[in-house]
Amino acid sequence: MASLKEMRNRIGSVKATQKITKAMQMVAAAKLKRAQDQAESARPYAKKMASVIANLAAGVSGADAPRLLAGTGQDQRHLIVVATADKGLAGGFSTNVIRAARERINSLIANGKDVRIIAVGRKSRDQLSRLYGDKLVRTFELSEHKTVGLPSAQPIAEMIATAFEDGQADVVTLFYSQFRSVISQVPTAKQLIPAVVEGDAAPIDLNGAVYEYEPSEEEILETLLPRNLTTQILAALYENQAGFFGSQMAAMDNATRNAGDLINALTLQYNRKRQAQITTELIEIIAGAEAL
Repeated sequence: MASLKEMRNRIGSVKATQKITKAMQMVAAAKLKRAQDQAESARPYAKKMASVIANLAAGVSGADAPRLLAGTGQDQRHLIVVATADKGLAGGFSTNVIRAARERINSLIANGKDVRIIAVGRKSRDQLSRLYGDKLVRTFELSEHKTVGLPSAQPIAEMIATAFEDGQADVVTLFYSQFRSVISQVPTAKQLIPAVVEGDAAPIDLNGAVYEYEPSEEEILETLLPRNLTTQILAALYENQAGFFGSQMAAMDNATRNAGDLINALTLQYNRKRQAQITTELIEIIAGAEAL
C-alpha cells in the first residue's frame, strides 16, 4: 500500500494535470468562437457558388460540359481526401473522420477499384500511412500555415485538379467533419469531382428570364469549377477547425472534471489512511503507558 508521502505526491500530480486541462479548455473555448464564425461565414459562399454552378450547368450537357463537371465517364480510379487535425487531445474527433473514410476505402478496394489517398493533417497521415501506406500519395500539414485560409486550401485543390487532368482519378471524394455544435461534429463525405449539386443548393430561380452568357456557359464553368474546388475545400477546412476546437474543449472539460473526481477520491483515501495511522500511534502510546 502507498505511503502517505506517495499519496500526497500523487494528489499534487493530479492537481497539476487538472490545471493544464483547465487551461487547455479555456484556450480552446477562446479559439472556438473565431473558428465557428469562419465556418458559418463560409457556408453561404460555398452554397451560393454551388447554386451558380447548378444554374450554368443546366444549359450545358454532353460533350460540351467541362470535365470537372461531367467527369471521365468512368468509376475505376478513386482519389480519397481525408481532412483531420494536426493535433490531438480532442476526443474522437480525428478518429471518427478516419473511420468513415476507412469504411469507404475498404468498400472500394473490395469492389476492385483503384484507390489513392491524400491525407490532410498529421492525424490522418499517421493512421492512414499504417493502414494504406502504398496508397498514400501526398500529405498536407495545416500547421505549415499560421492560420487556416486560402493558402492552406489552394495547394490541395491544385493537386486534386492535376491528378484528375492527368487521368489518375475518375472520382474525388473529400472526408471532413461538419461542425454543428460544441458536442456534435458529423463525419461527412463530399464528392468534389465530378461536381455535384447538393439538395440545398438548387439552381437560381430566374423567374422565367432567359440569359445569354458572354463568354459561353462552358467557358465560365471552365474558370469557375477550379475555384469552386478550392472554395469547397476551404469551407471543409473551416468546418474541421471549428469542430476540432469544439471537440477539444469538451474533451478537456471532461478531463478537468475527471481529475477533480480523482482528487476527491485520493484525498478521502489519504485522510482515512492518515487517521488510521494516528489511531494506531495513539493505541501504541496508551498501551505503553499502561504497561508502565
